[in-house]
Amino acid sequence: MISITKKTLQDLEFDTILQTISDRCVTEIGKLKAGSIIPFADKETLMDALLQTSEYLSSFTNNNAIPNHGFDNLTNDFKLLAIEDSFLEVGSFRKIATLSETVNTLLLFFKKFHDYYPKLNERAIQIEYTKIIIQKVDEIIDKYGEIKDNASVELAHIRREINLVRGKVNQSFGQALSQYNSLGYLDEIRETIVENRRVLAVLAMYRRKVKGSILGSSKTGSIAYIEPEATLRYSRELNNLEYEEREEITRILKKLSNQIRPYIELLYQYQDFLSDVDVVSAKAKYAYKINALLPAITDEKELYFREAFHPILFLSNLEKKETTFPQTISLKNDSRIIVISGPNAGGKTISLKTVGLLQLMLQCGILIPVHERSKTFLFDRILTDIGDNQSIENHLSTYSYRLKNMNYFLKKCNAKTLFLIDEFGTGSDPELGGALAEVFLEEFYHREAFGIITTHYSNLKMLANELPFASNANMLFDEKSLEPMYKLILGQAGSSFTFEVAQKNGIPFGLINRAKKKIENGKIRFDKTIATLQKERSKLEKTSLNLKEEEIKAREESRKMESINSKIQEKLERYQELYDANQRLIYMGQKLDDISEKYFNKKDKKVLIGEFLKMVEIENSKRKKATPKEKKEKEIIQKKVIEEVKVKVEEIRKEKKEKKIKAQKLEAEKPKVILKVGDRVRMLDGKSIGTIDKIEKNKAVVNYGIFTSKVSLEELEYVQAK
Repeated sequence: MISITKKTLQDLEFDTILQTISDRCVTEIGKLKAGSIIPFADKETLMDALLQTSEYLSSFTNNNAIPNHGFDNLTNDFKLLAIEDSFLEVGSFRKIATLSETVNTLLLFFKKFHDYYPKLNERAIQIEYTKIIIQKVDEIIDKYGEIKDNASVELAHIRREINLVRGKVNQSFGQALSQYNSLGYLDEIRETIVENRRVLAVLAMYRRKVKGSILGSSKTGSIAYIEPEATLRYSRELNNLEYEEREEITRILKKLSNQIRPYIELLYQYQDFLSDVDVVSAKAKYAYKINALLPAITDEKELYFREAFHPILFLSNLEKKETTFPQTISLKNDSRIIVISGPNAGGKTISLKTVGLLQLMLQCGILIPVHERSKTFLFDRILTDIGDNQSIENHLSTYSYRLKNMNYFLKKCNAKTLFLIDEFGTGSDPELGGALAEVFLEEFYHREAFGIITTHYSNLKMLANELPFASNANMLFDEKSLEPMYKLILGQAGSSFTFEVAQKNGIPFGLINRAKKKIENGKIRFDKTIATLQKERSKLEKTSLNLKEEEIKAREESRKMESINSKIQEKLERYQELYDANQRLIYMGQKLDDISEKYFNKKDKKVLIGEFLKMVEIENSKRKKATPKEKKEKEIIQKKVIEEVKVKVEEIRKEKKEKKIKAQKLEAEKPKVILKVGDRVRMLDGKSIGTIDKIEKNKAVVNYGIFTSKVSLEELEYVQAK
């Protein structure tokens, strides 16, 4: 299992990645799961998670979009349902039915398109497909979340009685309203609703003349709200019936709860499955946003991130419409430690964080923004020491804290560890701190750990140059403007450009010279040499880019010329053949003309025939006559070709037959859709699409627009719903 400390997660800002993914989840449980993503314990489970995300990502660009997976969190409802003799409210049952329907839709979809989504289908087939839950809920509750009248015989009877009594209430109230209104006892508003009951708005002076129950009065007291005596009797009856209705509904819901209770475990699985799909969906949406993909994961110890982007920086720059510079970083057995040096603000720390964050994301099942030819292997530990390392809580100085961190590194570091250290050795005396840092680096090296460090210390740059399986690297700077180019160059240490940067920022030249005199000449010369080499490297880089561009242009021109030359050559050959044929015909024409003239002058047929035969023999001598052996060989070749063609035709026929049988099997395995009036259909062996006008027993009348046809339902294929 991979070991990741809380500090590593903070150093690499992994929480920001999780928050971004969590924001893309559509369910409450999905958001919680996304926020608590950790590295996977084994490679098999990790590969399943990565491939599921990769498959979901592909659904954004193919024509088989994955159906909705959203649901309401029903955990509290399930806990209540688990209690014996408890019951759920109507709304909860409607949500349970929707949950079951959503899962069923996804299970059928992944089964149908298992070729496109094999790993997602593997996860789906672990879930039981059942329609019982939906059926039981639909028998009792309608699609609007109301208890159906036919949920029980008793409920149907009560509701009929309620409707009759309500009719009587309205009728008696209407009579009272007409009577007292004609007597002038009512206010202009005539009636209103109090405590969900219709009441007459009686003027206060006439309240004693109206028989009924006073339920209230207006604020001023000028109006009394009275329920007529005739209505009151029916209202009491209605209240009793409504109470009976509530009791019957409670009994029905208890019965339904008892029927659904055995499926609690399955419903928990449904929530778990849909929330897993939600997390996969969120990771796929995030991957789409940052142009991420799944690189090759090898068993060989090699990390190669080509054109890798820091995902947080990439999205931040995308909002600001700024450019993000990718880095290409390679770590392998013969180059397992990289020491990056150079001035600050050149992108050293970002390069360091990019490697650590992308590796961590990948081992947590999240796709990463790299080139498709990138590859890596799985580390057991990722150790980091990045950023401000002063510990306020433990009252430790920066250097003390870093030493404590190094001690932890030394305990945990092994051949399957990736360590990332920013500003290695800083916080103490440069000479002493540098010496200690050198010893640490040697120790990590001998343990065959993989790692990247950034430093300004010359002794660490020299050590990286001396160790066979370590290498220097620097962030490229423009040699004139000293502006960073945000490009990592492997194989050479970088100068800190201390004095050059100071001069660029306006520090007087005299002060810079005094500073140079205060330090050892060797160090100045060493740093100056590195700076000069870096400038030369920068020039070479630019020259190399220009040469590459010129080379690409030259290749394109060469290809064009070759294409033109080949076309000209073909034309010349055709012209030559045409010329030769024409010359031959001209010669033969002249010869015939000469023979004709001789015959015209002498009238000698023997000479004419002799000359003509001579000319024919000369022409035939030029034609090559095939020998019997050559004829036989030609016949054998022709026979072979015919046999090969026959075999090929037979293979194609066999392949077509197998495909047809396979297609028929797949068609037979498909869930049968129940056809209804209005559905668009076609014959199993036809192409024309029609609409079902009528269904009689097991036959349907299909309307094709111009004509109608009566066809057996078994011979029809479902195309589209009404």
